[in-house]
Amino acid sequence: MAESMQGLHRSHRCTEVSNANIGEKVTVMGWVQKRRNLGSLIFVDLRDRSGILQIVFGEENVGAEGFEKAGTLRSEFVIAVEGIVQKRTAAVNENLKTGDIEVIATSIRVLSEAQTPPFHIEENSKTSEDIRLKYRYLDLRRPDIQRNLMLRSNVLRVMRDFMANEGFLEIETPILCKSTPEGARDYLVPSRIHHGHFYALPQSPQLFKQLLMASGYDRYFQIARCFRDEDLRADRQPEFTQADMELSFVDIDDVIEVNERLLKHLFKEVINVDVEIPFKRMPWQEAMDRFGSDKPDTRFGMELCDVSDVVKDCGFGVFTGALENGGSVRGINVEGQAKMPRKKIDKLVEHAKGCGAKGLAYLCINEDGTYKSSFAKFMTEAEFDALVAKMNGKPGDLLLFAADKNKIVWNVLGALRLMLGAELGLIDENKYNFLWVTEFPLLEWSDEENRFMAMHHPFTMPMEEDWDKIDSDPGAVRAKAYDIVLNGTELGGGSVRIHQDDIQEKMFEVLGFTKERAHEQFGFLLDAFSYGVPPHAGLAFGVDRICMHMLHTDNIKEVIAFPKVKDASDLMSEAPGTVDPKQLEELGIAVAAEEDEE
Repeated sequence: MAESMQGLHRSHRCTEVSNANIGEKVTVMGWVQKRRNLGSLIFVDLRDRSGILQIVFGEENVGAEGFEKAGTLRSEFVIAVEGIVQKRTAAVNENLKTGDIEVIATSIRVLSEAQTPPFHIEENSKTSEDIRLKYRYLDLRRPDIQRNLMLRSNVLRVMRDFMANEGFLEIETPILCKSTPEGARDYLVPSRIHHGHFYALPQSPQLFKQLLMASGYDRYFQIARCFRDEDLRADRQPEFTQADMELSFVDIDDVIEVNERLLKHLFKEVINVDVEIPFKRMPWQEAMDRFGSDKPDTRFGMELCDVSDVVKDCGFGVFTGALENGGSVRGINVEGQAKMPRKKIDKLVEHAKGCGAKGLAYLCINEDGTYKSSFAKFMTEAEFDALVAKMNGKPGDLLLFAADKNKIVWNVLGALRLMLGAELGLIDENKYNFLWVTEFPLLEWSDEENRFMAMHHPFTMPMEEDWDKIDSDPGAVRAKAYDIVLNGTELGGGSVRIHQDDIQEKMFEVLGFTKERAHEQFGFLLDAFSYGVPPHAGLAFGVDRICMHMLHTDNIKEVIAFPKVKDASDLMSEAPGTVDPKQLEELGIAVAAEEDEE
């Protein structure tokens, strides 16, 4: 039967007890990790968020009733213990922070009993993720998950302190907003008072932080909750946390400089890693051409090579056809893998098809310098020699080629490069390679919408030297946009914002907005800008992704207390769920019944 804490006060967390407390009376509380009954003595490993402390129960110290109570303890019982700290009489446990001391119990209270949990509360659990997330409140007791969330808390504390010292004001922006286009899919919230009208949960505080600049707050910062109704990935959740900022009277270099110092300070304070600044910068076009990605992992080579000029007149129709359709032919050199089994090469071909390619061409350079290729009969030896030379191929290398529109070629070879880099052990997991990717295209063509879309958002400033192309060649206009990339992950991104009326109006025109539609969607921002707005720029970091990299985990769920699974549901609370019909009636909403599939 559970007892109360009346009259008891915890004096220490488990691992706050140390050699300095030997001979002292302490009161500790926590969960029973393990109990070992040796007859005259009962040993209990007591666990709290700080770690584990060994408690020793002997009848001569704790009394007959207390000893009997200790004998009933099971895993996950919550107990309070008073006792005297002493040096361990048995073997020292060097794996524990408290491994050379123990507490000789003088009293015990069972504060809460526990059922047998569905899995062991232990580090590096092998229990399936679905079971762990169904019982997330138990999973969160695991020491490794607790350390992850304590690190996350420390990240937020260090960020806040740094930003405050840099003159940023922490200001909260609304969660219930107006839905706007030109971004990911919104989560909508129906209004009870205004039937047929909806709020949207913010994808970011973008418009509000720009309004704060128009309002003269100069430097804004917020740990902001954001929501995007997108398909989930290992590094993406439907709700996530941004470290969001905006600065007035600045240009690109000012934003980059303060954020480099923030990251340097953060990594030193939280995980004691020295980060070299300034970080390298790479234009978007170079990143795509070299790595097939706008978030390149620069910890290893195997860079893409454009061989279009070498194969433009060859007899291989796959190559020449791609070039005739305005595409390119590019390859990667998988060094030393010419003897890769055909089955594995076939798997690479299937992977390429999954990334949008029609296929994948390969060329093995044998140790004697001869070639084995999937397109051998279509090219002369001289053409092969020129191709191999362009790829810096040598005996023992495997060359892989993709031919299609640039977007597909980049996507395919970029994905293969990452997969092979991991499989072949080419990536140094202890490296932190930061990189700014800059000069993104301002616009990208959408076949679905049949128009140009803003690559970032409609308020991104174009590079001044490209603005004269906005009518003649809008796809060639670069933006004053920048992403911060770490080891192949986009940690954050931002841009200099448009603050001139004529540029903003032209931007809306290029995006296919009428003046009426622009004011319907963004009227409050445009009106605010008519009253004097400073040049401003900003950036937002994904807090979850920063924590992932600090902890060397590739799953964002490991750094979020209550994450969703891939269908955006919560296995523990069973959200999303149905609601009472009366609630729908109050909102003026009817749910259409889905037709049964035959």
